[in-house]
Amino acid sequence: MTREYDYLVIGAGIAGMSFALKVAGEGRRVAIVCKTTLDEANTALAQGGVASVTNLEVDDFDKHIHDTMVAGDWLSDPEAVRKVVTEAPEQIRQLIDWGVDFDKKDDGSFDLHREGGHSEFRILHHADNTGYEIQQSLIKALRANPHVDIFENHFAIEIITQHHLGRIVTRRTPDITCYGAYVLTPSGSVDKFLSRVTLMATGGVGAVYQTTTNPLVATGDGIAMVYRAKGTVKDMEFIQFHPTALFHPGDRPSFLITEAMRGYGAVLRNLRGEEFMHKYDPRLSLAPRDIVARAIDSEMKQHGDDHVYLDVTHKDPEETRRHFPNIYRKCLELGIDITRDYIPVAPAAHYLCGGILVDGNGESTIKRLYAVGECSCTGLHGGNRLASNSLIEAVVYADAAARHALENAPHYAIRTDVPDWNDEGTRHPEEMVLITQSIKEVNQIMGTYVGIVRSNLRLDRAWNRLDILYEETERLFKESKASREICELRNIINVGYLIMRQAKERKESRGLHYTLDYPPTDHGKK
Repeated sequence: MTREYDYLVIGAGIAGMSFALKVAGEGRRVAIVCKTTLDEANTALAQGGVASVTNLEVDDFDKHIHDTMVAGDWLSDPEAVRKVVTEAPEQIRQLIDWGVDFDKKDDGSFDLHREGGHSEFRILHHADNTGYEIQQSLIKALRANPHVDIFENHFAIEIITQHHLGRIVTRRTPDITCYGAYVLTPSGSVDKFLSRVTLMATGGVGAVYQTTTNPLVATGDGIAMVYRAKGTVKDMEFIQFHPTALFHPGDRPSFLITEAMRGYGAVLRNLRGEEFMHKYDPRLSLAPRDIVARAIDSEMKQHGDDHVYLDVTHKDPEETRRHFPNIYRKCLELGIDITRDYIPVAPAAHYLCGGILVDGNGESTIKRLYAVGECSCTGLHGGNRLASNSLIEAVVYADAAARHALENAPHYAIRTDVPDWNDEGTRHPEEMVLITQSIKEVNQIMGTYVGIVRSNLRLDRAWNRLDILYEETERLFKESKASREICELRNIINVGYLIMRQAKERKESRGLHYTLDYPPTDHGKK
């Protein structure tokens, strides 16, 4: 089947949904393709909040910009940083207009949190489930919009470019253009979704790792599709490991203990009950995430432990329960009363700072293809994301992409000569165990060799092992009918390769990329 739309959105987190709401209108048809349901996205799991300067009595844009540059190890693009920081308040107002309910004090002002790396209290939140509040508000607005068609349980396999029209396309081809995507339907058929403009909003890559806070749908699909289509992908070596995921073996994804809890006053301790952050950074538990994650990793390796503790028992119990109701409830289910007991935590793969390279309009190096949210690389995060900057980046760049697309889409024609998906001669895989076992192998390779601390030896070993899996999987893909499982395996292998290759290319320890072969320097920090 062939479907035609003005705007095709692949992915349904805050980035994809806010873009869709802004471009949908009279005479403009929008399709949202979501591989599970609208509810299942990284956005819904974001506990901490949204960073924006709102309290002008103590805070200002320059402070937020400086905090972002410091956290990014001075690798952030200053223009991208200024854009997000200065446009944030306007987008906060837009979220509120869509129904997002941020917590307020009795006097009506925002109840702001502070997180690691921030010099001021500037995190807007809704209890400790801000992302869920945003996700539900946007879903409600989206379902009420008559100009948007929602395709849940549909999986985008490849974006359509000149390659599918018989033209040879390389990374040096100057005019690679996206005409839509081939999409796997719940019935198993592959439909053509043709569009004037396509937006990639497929989220992160956490499921490449065994231990992750991401939903298991975070398999880097958009990044892999754009890479295969010869688009530019950048800064993939910068994988942020959240320092404090709840340690409960068997849980996948891991439950996140928000950084806001450390901003609230929680203290890190080793299994002997000793505080240890003073050995690693003068900011103690409020140091940026990469420093805290490496400190925890170091403590665990020194003592042979598999986790450390987060201690909030010295805070007022009622206040703790009020600020962190979901964390309190989750831990209590496991027999941990956080007002009296230490919380067992360990680092887990959490956020990708790189991705599909885009410009200030959110447009990729492939024409008519935009990328927004975690799958994109705007330059905001540099070597390390400042806490709670990601949700605001998503809406700021979704707004920029929407404005640019609305201006240009009317000049683009829908390409109608795209061939149908060709699966002639393929068959259903006889043994799904081959795919599931390969996924486990990728997870193990990435976790063992491409984790918080790396080395040339580890990266070479990972490269060799992943190369074997790549060859096996490409053969299986060519022989098999399209399925979500084989496509996700293919995507996480592509993403794993990109992380390793770009890690090997960076001959320094910088931001989230820490390698034993290149000891850190101060990089001329300001």
